[in-house]
Amino acid sequence: MKQILNRLVLTIPVVWLVVSLVFLLIHLVPGDPIEQMLGQGATPADIARLRHLYGLDKPLWKQYIDYWAGVLHGNLGVSIRLHASVASLIASRYPYTIALTVAALGLALALSIPAGIFAALHRGRWLDQVLSVVSLFGLSVPAIALGPILILVFSILLGWLPVSGANASGGASIDWRYIILPAVTMGTSLAAILTRMVRTAMLEELGKDYIRTARAKGLSEAAVVCRHALPNAMVPIVTIVGLQFGALLAGAIVTETIFSWPGIGRLVVNAIDSRDYALVQGCLLAIGLTYVLVNLLTDLVYRWVNPRMRT
Repeated sequence: MKQILNRLVLTIPVVWLVVSLVFLLIHLVPGDPIEQMLGQGATPADIARLRHLYGLDKPLWKQYIDYWAGVLHGNLGVSIRLHASVASLIASRYPYTIALTVAALGLALALSIPAGIFAALHRGRWLDQVLSVVSLFGLSVPAIALGPILILVFSILLGWLPVSGANASGGASIDWRYIILPAVTMGTSLAAILTRMVRTAMLEELGKDYIRTARAKGLSEAAVVCRHALPNAMVPIVTIVGLQFGALLAGAIVTETIFSWPGIGRLVVNAIDSRDYALVQGCLLAIGLTYVLVNLLTDLVYRWVNPRMRT
């Protein structure tokens, strides 16, 4: 319990830094952000009205306090393009991004763990070499190229899966057929990374003395691998998975744009195109805080997986 409280305390300055950086975002934009939002031809009255709406006519320290007050109360401002609260827009889009990220992560784990184990057990053989080539291919192909290829093959040529969106009826639910191609696009590179990590970790564990002792006792190879080697090999993988979850959230911006997925990544792109800075700030804040939360949970899970960390 003491270690959990210590981690929570250490998370506080990280959250403060994330919120502060997001607040400074609008002040680091070259030029006047209000004039950029309104574009050419804006009258001084329109500029003054919007500057007052965003509170940019106040001193910087007062804006900082007001921004923190809004964050604590769930008020992230109003979208100038969509004429709705930023918090409500994020709340309506974020479940789609979380669902896509979890699907991509689950796919990556389902592929990488067996592949890494088989590669380690067949080290130097043809299966190991084939998996190495496949993982290298997964690392080499970016999502911006893989996505259109999957659409061309599985949607246009074969007609098996839909091209874009999340639901044919346009409702709030997610049809599983629509999430397959985006999840594969996001999860391919992660699966390649985790396959190499699992292979390396398994090779290290399989060469240790306790594995030789387990085999000398007459345990089957499946028991040696699943009950002894794999749990210890998964300890460093937990950390990588936590870090890569945040990377998937960032990568969702590209994938959601390709597949017109109604998540927060596509919302960020549309907000940048329309120079809706309040919406950009809110989306970046949500992604940043999620990253911090996932890393906190990863650290706690790591201590649960590895009993030595508890002492």
